[in-house]
Amino acid sequence: MTGITPKDDKLMRDTLLDWLAALRDALTRLGQRLLRLYHPDTWRRKGFTWSVGIVTATLVVFVLILGLYWSDEPEPFDVRAHAQSMAQARTGAADTSLVTGEVTTATLIRVAGTLLDKPGGYLSNDIFPPGLYLDNIPKWEYGVLVQVRDLSRALRNDISRSQSQSAEDRDLIIAEPQFSFDSESWMLPPTEREYREGIRALERYLSRLSDADQADAQFYARADNLRAWLEMVEKRLGSLSQRLSASVGQTRINTDLAGERAAQQSTQKPAELEVKTPRFEVDDVFYEARGAAWALLHFLKAAEHDFRPALEDKNAVVSLRQIIRELEATQQPIWSPIILNGNGFGIITNHSLVMASYLSRANAAVIDLRNLLEQG
Repeated sequence: MTGITPKDDKLMRDTLLDWLAALRDALTRLGQRLLRLYHPDTWRRKGFTWSVGIVTATLVVFVLILGLYWSDEPEPFDVRAHAQSMAQARTGAADTSLVTGEVTTATLIRVAGTLLDKPGGYLSNDIFPPGLYLDNIPKWEYGVLVQVRDLSRALRNDISRSQSQSAEDRDLIIAEPQFSFDSESWMLPPTEREYREGIRALERYLSRLSDADQADAQFYARADNLRAWLEMVEKRLGSLSQRLSASVGQTRINTDLAGERAAQQSTQKPAELEVKTPRFEVDDVFYEARGAAWALLHFLKAAEHDFRPALEDKNAVVSLRQIIRELEATQQPIWSPIILNGNGFGIITNHSLVMASYLSRANAAVIDLRNLLEQG
C-alpha cells in the first residue's frame, strides 16, 4: 500500500491554512458588522425603528394573551340563587318569595346578559383583533343565542298566554324579535344594542310578573306549555347531534319521507346521502353545540323549579333530571388545546362524537319527557 508523499502532505497543509484564513476573515467581518450595529451612533440613528419594533411585538403579545382570556367560557351559575338575588335587588327585602315563572325569566335574562357582559363582551360582530380572529367563542355565542331565541319565543307564544286566543304580553312582544336581530351586525345598529333592548323588555316583564298588584303579566306553568317548548329543544338537539356525528363522514339512508306513504317533497334526493362536516368547521359545530348545551342546562334547571307541580303530577321530575345530567357532562373541561377529530374507532379521540353521544342521549330523554307530559 502506497503511503502519503511529502507533496501530498504539503498540499493538505496548504488547504488547511487556506480554510483557517477564510474562517479568520469571516469572523473579522462579522465582528466589524456587530461593532457597527451596536455602536451608539447606530443606536441613535435606528432608535425609531427599534422602538416601533418593540411596541409592535408588545402589542402582538398583548393581543394574543387577551385572546386567550376572552376564549374562556363562562362558568355555570345557580339559577335559583340568581333569581333570589334579582328579587332582593328589585324589592330591597332580605327574604323574598319567588313567584311561578320568576326563576325561568331571571335565568333567561342572565343567560342573554352573559352574551354581552362576559370577558370581551359580544364577539360575533367584532372587526378588530383579538375578536376578529377568534372563532370558537362566537360559535359558542351562537349556540347560546339560538336557545335564548327559542325560550323567548315559547314565552311569548305559549307560556305567558292562558289559551290560543289570549292577548300577547306587551313586553314579550318586544323581547322576542329583538333576539332575532342579525347576530353579526357591527353598527347601524349594533347587535349589542338590540339584544340589550330585549333584555330590558324581559326585565320589565319580570318586574310585572312578581308584582302582586299587577295581574296582566302571567307565567302559566302547565304541562302543555312545557311540552311546546321541549318540542323546539328536541329539534335543536337532534340537528346538533347529526352535525356533530358528521365530523367523520358517513353514508346515510334517506329517510325524509319515511312513515307516510303519500308524503311528497319539492325535489328528489338520492336514496343514500354522503354527509361530512368540512374539516375547518368541525370545531365551529362543536363549540356551537357546547354553547347550546350550556344555555339549555340552565333553562332546564329553571324549568324544574317553575314547572315542578306539573312535572310531579306526571311523575316526570326524574326524567328532567336525567336530561340535566347529560347536559352537565357536555360542560366538562377540554384538556386538549385543539378539538381533535379522530376517525371513529381510531387511536385519536374525536371530541365531536363524544359531544354527539351526550346530546343524543339528552335528545332521547327529551322525547321521553314529552311523551310523559302528554300521556302521563
